[in-house]
Amino acid sequence: MTQQPFELPHFYLPHPARLNPHVEEARAHSTAWAREMGMLEGSGVWEQSDLDAHDYGLLCAYTHPDCDGPALSLITDWYVWVFFFDDHFLEKYKRTQDRAGGRAHLERLPLFMPPGPAAVPEPENPVEAGLKDLWRRTVPSMSADWRHRFSVATENLLNESLWELSNIDEGRIANPVEYIEMRRKVGGAPWSAGLVEYATAEVPARVAGTRPLRVLMETFSDAVHLRNDLFSYQREVEDEGELSNGVLVLETFFGCSTQQAADMVNDVLTSRLHQFEHTALTEVPALALDEGLTPAEVAAVAAYAKGLQDWQSGGHEWHMRSSRYMNEGARATRPWERPTGPGNAAADVRTLLAAAGAERLRAYTHAPFRKVGPSLVPEIHMPFQVRLSPHLDGARERITGWCAAMGLLSEGVWDEDKLVAFDLPLASAGMHPEAGPEEIDLITQWLVFGTYADDYYPAVFGVRRDLPGARLCTERLSACMPLDGEPVPPPANALERSLAELWRRTTAGMNRRDRRSVRESVDVMTRSWLWELSNHIQHRVPDPVDYLEMRRATFGADFHMSLSRLGHGPGIPDEVYRSGPMRSLENSATDFLMLANDLVSYQKEIEYEGEFHNGVAVVQNFFQCDYPSAAGVVADLMNQRMRQFEHVCAHELPLMCEEFRLPEAGRRAVERHVADLRNWVAGVLHWHLECRPRYGAEYLGRRTHGFVPDRPPAVPVPRLAAVPAPGTAFAAVPRG
Repeated sequence: MTQQPFELPHFYLPHPARLNPHVEEARAHSTAWAREMGMLEGSGVWEQSDLDAHDYGLLCAYTHPDCDGPALSLITDWYVWVFFFDDHFLEKYKRTQDRAGGRAHLERLPLFMPPGPAAVPEPENPVEAGLKDLWRRTVPSMSADWRHRFSVATENLLNESLWELSNIDEGRIANPVEYIEMRRKVGGAPWSAGLVEYATAEVPARVAGTRPLRVLMETFSDAVHLRNDLFSYQREVEDEGELSNGVLVLETFFGCSTQQAADMVNDVLTSRLHQFEHTALTEVPALALDEGLTPAEVAAVAAYAKGLQDWQSGGHEWHMRSSRYMNEGARATRPWERPTGPGNAAADVRTLLAAAGAERLRAYTHAPFRKVGPSLVPEIHMPFQVRLSPHLDGARERITGWCAAMGLLSEGVWDEDKLVAFDLPLASAGMHPEAGPEEIDLITQWLVFGTYADDYYPAVFGVRRDLPGARLCTERLSACMPLDGEPVPPPANALERSLAELWRRTTAGMNRRDRRSVRESVDVMTRSWLWELSNHIQHRVPDPVDYLEMRRATFGADFHMSLSRLGHGPGIPDEVYRSGPMRSLENSATDFLMLANDLVSYQKEIEYEGEFHNGVAVVQNFFQCDYPSAAGVVADLMNQRMRQFEHVCAHELPLMCEEFRLPEAGRRAVERHVADLRNWVAGVLHWHLECRPRYGAEYLGRRTHGFVPDRPPAVPVPRLAAVPAPGTAFAAVPRG
């Protein structure tokens, strides 16, 4: 192999790798199994020498150090299969750019993972034969919940190979946010997390989908993938022409050297490991108390977290020993920096106490209320025309009466001056230019509720560091959205009153499934404010990836999408909404708007509110750069997300419609959804740029406090005035 393109960085891994004593048993078993499945001589992909050099038995022995021999052999077979699938797909479909053949190949594989007893077809190649055998041997000892989660992770891993194939075909390199999201699926670490459960203990089904367990899995995934990108850059990028590599993604996005990109990838990797530890030590124990987990369930979650930790250290050790990867110079040459010998590669005490310690500390060093001056807003790429509803003036006139009737102007958080300055009817008029007056009113009222609530949480609970009170408020808000007509608790404040009134009118004609979808989306938004409050109490600037993903929730994107989808009727099946292109479309639109908000509201949030949940501030903290540089990075990322939106519309959605065989009605529904998203991003961006009082220094200078002058926030319970019931519509909270 030629000279390495960069020097491997110091890796943060405080836990030494351990080797499973059954390694030789796993090696022998997996070799015999691979030959039986037809993966070796004659496959056109591997020879015996390839399997020996890759040494998946060693990988699994390092990543699952405590399981018994039979379990280790089965897990090793899974890894032999998944790596064979990857190399088989490369040879048969990526190198030949045969998208149709790749799709046909992938469509058959789920048939070999039936949820229950069912006949499966005869395998036609080693990939199918291996999957059939592995599924048969694995699922008898696992629950139905695990089977579902693992099969979904497996299908994601397989199907997103087409995303990589499309990018190679187009010569397209993903933007950083897109890459992190897609790498989780195509990289297979969520799939690996499922096998960690097999080797250790199943996660209780009732908490498997919660934020703490999701973050454990996602941080594990990101760290595994980014580490792999560093070790495999030379083979993937230089030898195979691969474009899905984190080093290449950052090299392209920042226009920097390969070495600088590699160092940045390692910084992100370290940050994700810090996030894993933070979640495991703070959020998981709180979850156990909140959910009332039994001692056995707590032990299962702890074993799973430890299993993920073992995988990190073991995977790193394997990368440094496998001939599959670039690992020259990965070991320190000075013996006092790191012990030598098998199992000690991760015990880098010097790095742990130096660079990694400094990186961990900087998340807690933010100085609030610092003078920053007017917000810097670089050039924004907006390809869509803004159109405003002709009912804008009427909505402006009517919103004050509704807010007064709800009590939103009499609790010390807002007054009429703030309401007028925020001009939320302008946002709703741009988001839905063709809506009637009643719809515009309802959209505006939802925007008012979300924006008021976003101001209410820090004003009422933040100054008191009252997380229990905020949690109780969140639970009561959820109770204001009954699914089956059960009575709503008497409202304790304007926040509850306005939500209950909006819920009644918005969901009057919905079935239970749709009501549940909308309620869950509102719950996602309100619970995300607890995450912000918790960070404030700890004075902790969030990890960049965690920030971007939680920002979608604090922005109210899930709520917008849930009601937008209902407006398109049954023309778009659920599996289409769950597809990669559709998720990419919606997430890129959301990220564009939330980053635009962070740019415009920087002075308001940093200088006047003491806030640090702002993308520019997060970039400043992570890269230790100045404000203009951070604003430039955020603007570049924002514009890249808009170009990704355009790319998905032009290239990925037509292919998606073909692959799902959507009828004409379904295709028209997809087009309407795209049109709604275009109006959304154009209208909300227009509101941000035109709403000068909310973000201007002149207004902020006289409203520097978080509540109405001489009136601290209170929770009165005024009488509920009668409100007309217009039709339904949807909105998203233009936070910030």
